[in-house]
Amino acid sequence: MFNFLKGVVGGSGGGQKDLPYNIGDPYPSAWSSWSHFRGTSKDDGSPVSIFSLSGSNPQDGRLAAGRNGVKRLRTVRHPNILSFLYSTEVETVDGSGTKVTIYIVTEPAMPLYEKIKELSLEGTQRDEYYAWGLHQIAKAVSFLNNDCKLVHGNVCLESVVVTQTLDWKLHAFDVLSEYDGTSGTATGPMLPYEWLVGSQYKSVELAKSNWVAIRKSPPWAIDSWGLGCLIYEIFSGMKLGKTEELRNTASIPKSLLPDYQRLLSSTPSRRLNASKLIENSEYFQNKLVDTIHFMEILSLKDSVEKDTFFRKLPNLTEQLPRQIVLKKLFPLLTSALEYGSATAPALTALLKIGSWLSAEEYTLKVLPTIIKLFASNDRAIRVALLQHIDQYGESLSAQAVDEQVYPHVATGFVDTSSILRELTLKSMLIMAPKLSQRNLSGSLLKYLSKLQVDEEPAIRTNTTILLGNIASYLNDGTRKRVLINAFTVRALRDTFSPARGAGVMALCATSSYYDTTEIATRILPNIVVLTIDPDSDVRSKVFQAVDQFMQILKQSNEKSNAGDTAHAGSLGLSSMPGNAGLLEWAMSSLTLKGKPLDQAPIAASNSVRPVTTTTAASSVRVSSSSDFADAPAPPSPTLTDGWGEIENGVHEEQYSDKDGWDDIKPLEEPKPSSALANIQAAQKRPVSQPKPQAATSLRSKSTVKAVATKDEDDDLWGSIAVPTPKIASKSLKVKTSGAVEDDDPWAAIAAPPPTTKAKPLSAGRGRGTKAAAPKLGAQRINRTSSSGMQ
Repeated sequence: MFNFLKGVVGGSGGGQKDLPYNIGDPYPSAWSSWSHFRGTSKDDGSPVSIFSLSGSNPQDGRLAAGRNGVKRLRTVRHPNILSFLYSTEVETVDGSGTKVTIYIVTEPAMPLYEKIKELSLEGTQRDEYYAWGLHQIAKAVSFLNNDCKLVHGNVCLESVVVTQTLDWKLHAFDVLSEYDGTSGTATGPMLPYEWLVGSQYKSVELAKSNWVAIRKSPPWAIDSWGLGCLIYEIFSGMKLGKTEELRNTASIPKSLLPDYQRLLSSTPSRRLNASKLIENSEYFQNKLVDTIHFMEILSLKDSVEKDTFFRKLPNLTEQLPRQIVLKKLFPLLTSALEYGSATAPALTALLKIGSWLSAEEYTLKVLPTIIKLFASNDRAIRVALLQHIDQYGESLSAQAVDEQVYPHVATGFVDTSSILRELTLKSMLIMAPKLSQRNLSGSLLKYLSKLQVDEEPAIRTNTTILLGNIASYLNDGTRKRVLINAFTVRALRDTFSPARGAGVMALCATSSYYDTTEIATRILPNIVVLTIDPDSDVRSKVFQAVDQFMQILKQSNEKSNAGDTAHAGSLGLSSMPGNAGLLEWAMSSLTLKGKPLDQAPIAASNSVRPVTTTTAASSVRVSSSSDFADAPAPPSPTLTDGWGEIENGVHEEQYSDKDGWDDIKPLEEPKPSSALANIQAAQKRPVSQPKPQAATSLRSKSTVKAVATKDEDDDLWGSIAVPTPKIASKSLKVKTSGAVEDDDPWAAIAAPPPTTKAKPLSAGRGRGTKAAAPKLGAQRINRTSSSGMQ
């Protein structure tokens, strides 16, 4: 028979070479005279099940029943009824006569009896799976009896198959017929093909062919008896041999026993309806049934119920049968995530279940869903994806990351949520090795440039750490242009002490990328000023960095003296501790919300004072005032500001005056202390002197600059004094010579005192006379005319 069927499908006999399915190996058992084969589609190779029924006589009753089964299966649709795909009837002629074969093609499934042996479940997991399967068959029977007014007629172990998702489905509709008990004129058998049913499966009234009693019974009477037979067979582990065996209830669970007995009641009208079995039975109330049922009606649940369910799901999956979770629950979960009905916590369960799959299955079943989720607009989903990227990031291909994942992830760099910005930043540690140079140097570095001046100090710190970790993936030109500027101009000048420490560590970790000239002229001058940083942790890192870079210079000098100058300009640090491994992330900004930044530099009365520098003299000194505890780290004396132009590039001799790239703003200046604020407020008060005349001598910018070059031991406010206020009047020519008193610390910002005296009040007391406004500044007095009047 098997070879004959393969010949028919292969194109021989009957002209059926257009049959779009290939027949495979048969299963050991099938319902009645049918044969059940594995099969595949010729179009796409997808698996199917193929049922065949053959007869030598075209008028054979089995063929007529088979045609009835094909018609019923094609027209009756339900989630718990086997899905119909295709059917055909083939006539073949051989030496003995004509043979007719009916083919039914359905979704892939295997006999329930074979699947139970394959799963080999025991204990609670077996009972839970059986409960779920019986629940599905009971719903199918209830649908036929109550909704369609149909009678299946032969519900048993052989009429149930199991799909690839381990769902139980009802088939074998050859005996199925309409229930005509409500028709008073109906005569004859209600089930024309009841003779196909084995005698052991027939109820008392059906065995006696008492159609009058059957028509007086409810529509579910015959099929409820069949459900009882099915329950006995699955729990006993063997097929029913005779009706009397149903009295043996030793294998039936105690919670199901009362319903089992009601299903097999000798009085048809008292048999339990399948719908009542589902609703009332205590046996169906277990974790597996409740979990799958919740997933199937997920779209009807509100967000609170979904969140509660998915937060419990990862732990719940540990208690459920592993194969059922993988084949039934996992497809429901992926579908819910892809179509948006699941909430963000569902991703945790997806990744946990996915970890039980093989590498090939993980790539085929988990990664496509994750890639689709990156395009989601749900911020919670995006956060969950980034939080768990370490679990699946390595499995993503470079092409998928560069073309499908990164464009969506990059939107998180400019998100208003600091949490999302930080998670996006940290995810680049896994994605950066898989990015093309176009995205790495052209896109990612632009975002990192802006994050280095982010309002969140932890994000600024972690940006520096990330740059140090991904430096090896940048090309040489980009490293030359970006690293030193990013670590010195930005990181070492940050007001947040961990950010300054991160800059020092990043320089050490990337020391192999700098030549001796860069170390001597650009790196060491920037880090040595931090040896007097207010933060002790920063100072300790700086001293280690200084020793490390000095060691590089010493080794270079020794090799140069020995004549080995081939690699003196690019000496690496493979043996130095700074390149031992990846830099660790700083504290998360999530932990800083609403908490004081204890890591910020705070100067006590006996601690090291913040460093200040003077521009003209290029000298470094320590402020003697304790009021400036929150002063920023000292600016570097180097002239290299900014990372440089990404697109066009800049020459090493030309440095931008901006702090960072051209398209971003520099870091905000720290808030002035109370003492400095008092000085600034005093400067803004109106001067209690008469309005100066046009000839008044003003202090120009050059004068102020000249004052700054003076000995600073007398100038307590040297580098923090505010600039000269701008005057809206017409600019005048002023002398640049120093006319400021050496011992007057306010000379640079205050107006000069008047040099003339006002006239006595008695001289101008007449009504209608107005006193002349005194003149400020140096005035020329006509001595000659004054002496002539005497």
